[in-house]
Amino acid sequence: MSIRIGNAPCSWGVEFSDDPRNPPWRRVLKECTEAGYTGIELGPVGFMPEDPAQLSEALDEHGLELIGGVVFRAFHDPDQWDNVLDGAIRTCKALSAHGAQHLVLIDSISSRRAPTAGRAEDAEQMDAAEWAAFRDRIAHVARMGAEDYGLTVGIHAHAAGFMDFEPELERLLNEVPDDILKICFDTGHHSYAGFDPVAFMRKHMDRISYMHFKDISPSVKADVIAKGTGFYDACGQGIFCNLGHGDVDFPKVRQLLLDHGYKGWCTVEQDCDPTLDVSPVDDARANREYLQSIGF
Repeated sequence: MSIRIGNAPCSWGVEFSDDPRNPPWRRVLKECTEAGYTGIELGPVGFMPEDPAQLSEALDEHGLELIGGVVFRAFHDPDQWDNVLDGAIRTCKALSAHGAQHLVLIDSISSRRAPTAGRAEDAEQMDAAEWAAFRDRIAHVARMGAEDYGLTVGIHAHAAGFMDFEPELERLLNEVPDDILKICFDTGHHSYAGFDPVAFMRKHMDRISYMHFKDISPSVKADVIAKGTGFYDACGQGIFCNLGHGDVDFPKVRQLLLDHGYKGWCTVEQDCDPTLDVSPVDDARANREYLQSIGF
C-alpha cells in the first residue's frame, strides 16, 4: 500500500511551543517510534529544534521522517498578522530544510467562535469585508508556501475557529485557486462540526492532499455541544477518542482513499489534555494497531 501512517506532537498534548506542560521533544520522537510510526509532524514551530542538523540527527536516530507542519495561528485577527507570518515563515523554512512536503494552515481558536463549536447554526459569521481580508491572509500564506518554498499547502478546518464548518470551508475553496491551496482533511474536526466526513471526502477527494485521522466520541460530542463547552475543555473530557471507538467510519475512509489512488501520509492526531493522567504512547500504539486491523 502506498499510504503511510504518521503521528503528531498534539497526540502528546503539544499545542503551543511554550507550554510548560509539554513533554520533552526527544521523548515524543522516541515514543512515536515505539508506537509503530515512521513519520511525525513538526508540531508548533519552536517545539522541536529549529537547527536542522540537530533535528535531522534525532529524526534519523528514531527512524522517523518529517511529514509536515502546522501554522495554528489567528488568521481571523488582523492584529495578529505579524505573528501569523512569523509562524508561517519559520515553519516553511523548517519543512524545506528536512524535505517535508505538507504545510497545514489552521485558523486558531477565537473567543467569538469557541462557545458555538459544533453548532454551525448558532455560530457568529464574518461580514463581507472581514471575510475577504481573512480569505486573503490565508491565500497569501498559501501562495508563499506553494510558490516560494515548493510545499503542498492544505487548509484544515478546526473547531472554534472561523474556518470550522463545511459551508465556510467550501466557500474558501471556491475563492482561492487550487494550485496554491489544497485540503488537509481532518476526519474528527469535520464530525465535531456536525458534518459527515465521508460524504465530504466523496465530494472533494480530488483536492485532498493530506489526511489527519481523528475520531470523535458521540456521547462527549453531544454533551459538549449542548453545554457550549470550550474546545480545550472538550479535549479534557475525551471528545477525541481512540480511532475506531467513535463516529468516524474509517473503513469507508480507507476505501475512498484507495479508490482515488491516494498516495502519501495519513497522520494520526488525537488531541489530548497534557494535564490528564493518560499515556499518550499507549493511545498512539492502540491507534496504530486499529489502523493495521483495517488494512492500513
